[in-house]
Amino acid sequence: MYKPVVDFIRSHYQTDNFIALHEPVFIGNERAYVLETIDSTFVSSVGKFVDRFEEMIREYTGAKYAVATVNGTAALHMAMLVAGVNSNDLVITQSLSFIATCNAISYLNAEPVFVDVDLKTLSLSPEKLEVFLNENAEVINNECFHIETGRRISACVPMHTFGHPAEIDRIKEICDRFHICLIEDAAESIGSTYKNQQTGTFGLLGIFSFNGNKTITCGGGGVIVTNDEHLGKMAKHLTTQAKVPHRWDFVHDHIGYNYRLPNLNAAMACAQLEQLDKFIELKRNWANQYEQFFESTAITFCKEPENSKSNYWLNAILLKDRTERDEFLTYTNDNGIMTRPCWTLMHKLVMFKNAIKGDLSTSEWIEDRLVNLPSTVKI
Repeated sequence: MYKPVVDFIRSHYQTDNFIALHEPVFIGNERAYVLETIDSTFVSSVGKFVDRFEEMIREYTGAKYAVATVNGTAALHMAMLVAGVNSNDLVITQSLSFIATCNAISYLNAEPVFVDVDLKTLSLSPEKLEVFLNENAEVINNECFHIETGRRISACVPMHTFGHPAEIDRIKEICDRFHICLIEDAAESIGSTYKNQQTGTFGLLGIFSFNGNKTITCGGGGVIVTNDEHLGKMAKHLTTQAKVPHRWDFVHDHIGYNYRLPNLNAAMACAQLEQLDKFIELKRNWANQYEQFFESTAITFCKEPENSKSNYWLNAILLKDRTERDEFLTYTNDNGIMTRPCWTLMHKLVMFKNAIKGDLSTSEWIEDRLVNLPSTVKI
């Protein structure tokens, strides 16, 4: 019963070979910029392409400050650090997420609190967030505390799942009301907009990822964006080992991190960013073809939410139940089409099984049914 899906995907990519979930596409200035970097000998964290990439990100997103990092996880860690997340704090996030978010929270000796997602966005639910906070939190002296444990809830980190924007304005309003810092995990949503504003720019800080499977890539790479001058400058300082600028002296004034994006990677990132709008146009066209195909089936295609323009980083469908999901995964992968389920929910992992959590019924329903489909840009 799944053969028509395999045939449809093969007809799009026009190949009988293995079809990956999401591969990088290099058709622009990647080679020229990388070779220029090699010829310059500035291949590490100092070089013109790092600065150029940050400038391009600022121009693209509209954020006032951008700090390029070695990967998205480092960007998350640094964003939460400069935002004031401390040891023993609680950080609200979603269980339906890639583990990088929870890992970054853990690096700070803080702990995640899991709130459910919306079916319409696959991202953090503002309704469930408000219910959780009304029932479990109180504001004292402009700080939010978890009533049962007395621990501070210092941040909320929603993720824009598969590139689909969360209802981030509603989440921000709730966070502001409860005096919780909003940090956007926009790792998957570069170029996606909500109400004509770039994801990653609604919160105090936002981050993007440029891992090898993302919409644009430089092998690894990440970036922090913010409109806060102090936080932007502090993030850049701490990601460069907190070295005080001087022509020859080595003086450091904080515990720093070797998180600066190398110039070699930044060269590729610049070339990829030059093509982002074209890639998104092609990905949205492919998503539209998926949507039309699945309209005549019993399978539900996950469309972009209302008021949003998604980059459709990974296309997703919802099957009837876990049994049908597993049958679909087996058939497609056996026939050379790479598909995958969503991540194991974070609260089911051994590291986070005792974490504080609200009702997660929607996350668990999605976990049983969701499958990601090949989403590589076809030129």
